[in-house]
Amino acid sequence: MEYRKLGRTELNVSTLGFGASPLGDVFGPVNPAAGERAVHLAIDHGINFFDVAPYYGPVLAEERLGKALLGRRTKVILASKCGRYGVDTFDYSPRRIRSSIEESLRRLHTDYLDLYQVHDVEFGSIEQIVGETLPTLWALQKEGKVRYVGITGYMLRMLMRVAEAASPDSILSYCRYNLLVDDLDRVLVPYAQERGIGVINASALHMGILSSHGAPEWHPAADEVRQAGIKASRYCREHGANLSQIALQFCFGYNKVATTLVGMRSMEEVRRNLRALATPLDPALLAKVRTILAPAFNMVWPSGLPANHDFRAASHRPSALRARRVSMRASSRRGGEER
Repeated sequence: MEYRKLGRTELNVSTLGFGASPLGDVFGPVNPAAGERAVHLAIDHGINFFDVAPYYGPVLAEERLGKALLGRRTKVILASKCGRYGVDTFDYSPRRIRSSIEESLRRLHTDYLDLYQVHDVEFGSIEQIVGETLPTLWALQKEGKVRYVGITGYMLRMLMRVAEAASPDSILSYCRYNLLVDDLDRVLVPYAQERGIGVINASALHMGILSSHGAPEWHPAADEVRQAGIKASRYCREHGANLSQIALQFCFGYNKVATTLVGMRSMEEVRRNLRALATPLDPALLAKVRTILAPAFNMVWPSGLPANHDFRAASHRPSALRARRVSMRASSRRGGEER
């Protein structure tokens, strides 16, 4: 396992991070014992970065992860989030952040978090997040309940606006660097590198599109993106390959981020991800897959409050702006940051 420093922090995180949202049944029912075994196997193989949130389950993922980490807390770098608590439930107020950290610490059976992140900042106002939410997290840091402070979200320019005003330790974004999108590399990463902010990449599988089972019904991507994923998956299957493994290998090879989060809920998923991490990527196969996906490349969707949409953060063909509009309910609906 390779480890990389998370920005200016003292945290050295595994290049493969354990996304714990599946432990909260957000992608289907999980046997709690199987999930616990998956956590233990991941730790045994050097995965040390675990990311969760009260939104996943809701709260079930934190509860199950906390139980699995009993006796192993010192072996991991533990991250959770605050501010989002349901599909349409957001509260970035200082009072809620204060109660949220105490609830998360109890569920996770710990007295501190290594990284505490404001969840999906595009669903809040920049004024509140910069003026109230993040100062509350810094106060928690001074109190010893939080080691480092981060922000997460889908809208890159919104993340950069918050970072410009508040200078967090880390930024997590999802579906912005994988085989279908690369604007994280062109827009956010250079900005973060200049400022010593660690970057966490999530959703190497583009919330399921880059997989054999395809996108879930709630996926906010345009039909062109869905169809491109289906064609790429079919091509891989016909040639004895697996699109998910190629997508994971591609993201694991991107060394400008500290870690890539992948959702896991079973020992087999942990083993499969570890194999992808250890297996060289076939350049010819990658080139063919990227050609198939090219018509849908860099097509994004709006997320959060309309004032926080930022398509100007990357260059898009006119067709990209025709990606179907979706409500707040669709974006990140099922813990998709880690898929």
